[in-house]
Amino acid sequence: MRMVIDTDTGSDDAIALMLAADDPDVTIEAVTTVAGNVPLDLATRNALYTLELMGCGEVPVYEGCDRPLLRPLETAQWVHGEDGMGDIGLPPPQGSPRDGHAVDVLRRLSLEQPGELILVALGPLTNLAAAIARDREFLTRFAHTFIMGGAPDAVGNVSAIAEYNVWADPEAAAMTLAAPGAKTIVGWDISRKYAVVGPEQRRVLEEIGTERSRFALDINGVLDRVAREYNGLEGFDMPDPITMAIALDPSLVVSSEEVYMGVATDDQARGLTYVDLRKSEAPPPNVRVIVAADADGFLNRVAGMLRKA
Repeated sequence: MRMVIDTDTGSDDAIALMLAADDPDVTIEAVTTVAGNVPLDLATRNALYTLELMGCGEVPVYEGCDRPLLRPLETAQWVHGEDGMGDIGLPPPQGSPRDGHAVDVLRRLSLEQPGELILVALGPLTNLAAAIARDREFLTRFAHTFIMGGAPDAVGNVSAIAEYNVWADPEAAAMTLAAPGAKTIVGWDISRKYAVVGPEQRRVLEEIGTERSRFALDINGVLDRVAREYNGLEGFDMPDPITMAIALDPSLVVSSEEVYMGVATDDQARGLTYVDLRKSEAPPPNVRVIVAADADGFLNRVAGMLRKA
């Protein structure tokens, strides 16, 4: 599997990158970064550091959009730490981003390798939307696009109804969902239900005791507190890792639906993702939405990756 990853690298994105980097059947062609969880420079720094930790420092990293299409950037640093990685004092990476804008690189890769690449989008969809604005058929040249975004059940994590990635740049999300191309949505509902590291799961990961497991738990320390105090979860959840795991292993999908999903861009309902299930009036399906996932299978995949030295 050949993959391109678009990320606003915060603490859960890092675990998603680790899952992809660890898989022997995956070649990461490029990582592109976007502003979201943290400003663009920190998203890039965190991606570089994580890839180097995994022995994949040769993977090219390209910087993309440093703000949403039409709105000011509102980061999630209060969720992931000022540096996006739990503020644990990580040293700077050894490498640097490559020359070239992420949007141009994404388009170039899609043109050079049509139908051969999987695209996994883990942050706000600004880079994808910018590519679509130039090239309406952009997503059709990927074998599939997996998107961590939205809350099909309208239970949000940044507002009562909205998930952060879509809320951060709802116009970009609306453009991306409306564009042609095969897309799978893994919403925050899947993370909330099937990817929470509560006390029992945390004990499993702590007992592993490798450099990778300590890194994964330490960088999510701020997220763990926020998830419990703000979102009412039993521990930190992993929306980006479960999205990546589903891209890597389709057997983790218990059920899914082909539906029409739209995005609200008005200020009152900003970032709301809604599914139209009306049989006679709904527009044609534009995405596959994951409805249920294998929580044990997901945790086992994460734990297996973390056990490696």
